[in-house]
Amino acid sequence: MASKKYIKLRARLMRDEEIAFGPGKADLLAAIDRTGSISAAARDMGMSYRRAWLLVDTMNRCFRSPLVDSAPGGKHGGGARLTDTGRRVRQRYLEMEDALRALADEFEKDLKKDLR
Repeated sequence: MASKKYIKLRARLMRDEEIAFGPGKADLLAAIDRTGSISAAARDMGMSYRRAWLLVDTMNRCFRSPLVDSAPGGKHGGGARLTDTGRRVRQRYLEMEDALRALADEFEKDLKKDLR
């Protein structure tokens, strides 16, 4: 059984007032990578295609290079794939989350004894 966490962090990378990248977008990139499709990724995650497309659009606008390369569907099918930048941004984000979690665990060891 996992131990109860007292500190919960949700890291988000901002560009001005927009969330350029965060945990949900990292999950969406993983789903696109796994399925090869924005619509299939959206279905897997239980979100609408429109919501997934808007998240991809936000990511692609916020970074110098797109994170997702997509081709429209149709007779010959479409698809989507992560770009090298998309893979790198997702990987670095996951590394940052791990580092933050390790730091939070250290603080938690000291602080949780003061909680009611």
